[in-house]
Amino acid sequence: MKIRNHDINPALLVIDMQNGFVSKGGSYDLMGLNVSKYRDVVPSLKRLIALCRKAKIPIFYSQAVREESGIDLLTRSHRILPKSRSERIKRRPICIRGSWDAEIVEELRPSLDDHVVIKRRDSVFQDTEVEVWLRSLGIDSIIFSGIDTSICVESSLRDAFNHGYDVVLISDATASNNQDHYKSTLDNIRNYYGLVMNLDEFVGNFAKIER
Repeated sequence: MKIRNHDINPALLVIDMQNGFVSKGGSYDLMGLNVSKYRDVVPSLKRLIALCRKAKIPIFYSQAVREESGIDLLTRSHRILPKSRSERIKRRPICIRGSWDAEIVEELRPSLDDHVVIKRRDSVFQDTEVEVWLRSLGIDSIIFSGIDTSICVESSLRDAFNHGYDVVLISDATASNNQDHYKSTLDNIRNYYGLVMNLDEFVGNFAKIER
């Protein structure tokens, strides 16, 4: 496909759209966190995923997991953590590997042709196989979506840029609970990393896909 008159070979990355973060009855919801903004982007993500499948664009999902033993918790490797993050870790185990909490939400369930990358830190590039898979497909650009815009999405996008990939963020297929942080991430990307476009703008780049 072409974006801004440049030929690219892209992949779609859907970050952390899991029950524990997004669904009613998931860990975030049970801790009293507002998950409505995360749920609001599900229809846009569903449309984006369908478009990419139709265009034969490879789709990668990241799945943040934790071990039941707690061996991979941030509190084991960091002595200085923001209070909000350390308290959340202590309150409830989130997205334990193999649990319903850790599963991708039903509406966006990966197909057999999609790829799921297990991650244990904010960035999907940290200690995972994702780059081996991307390079094997000749991917040169990554379309970013999912949650949380200012944390895992931005961390992954910055790493992708620094690994040599062109990056595009679909603004209405990502969400943050903090709108100031969301807007700051979009500004950072526009000014320093790549393109920000909404879903309709992205669809306009598909010459052979109906709106």
